[in-house]
Amino acid sequence: MRRAADREAAPALALDPIACVGHGLCAELFPEGIVLDDWGFPIVLDEASDPALRDHARRAAKACPALALRLRARG
Repeated sequence: MRRAADREAAPALALDPIACVGHGLCAELFPEGIVLDDWGFPIVLDEASDPALRDHARRAAKACPALALRLRARG
């Protein structure tokens, strides 16, 4: 079981829906944390903030061609 402090310290994956143009690359790279809606735009799941998946979230954010995904500190 994870401690509350670990969950709070984990960065959150944030989507800028205005910048997103629906390439879908993020969902291919990080299917555990991102799914696509019916129009091909990402939906960030709660699981995306799991500390065990942080590297996958970071890789998806770095690969976003529109720079629409970011890891940001909670709080």
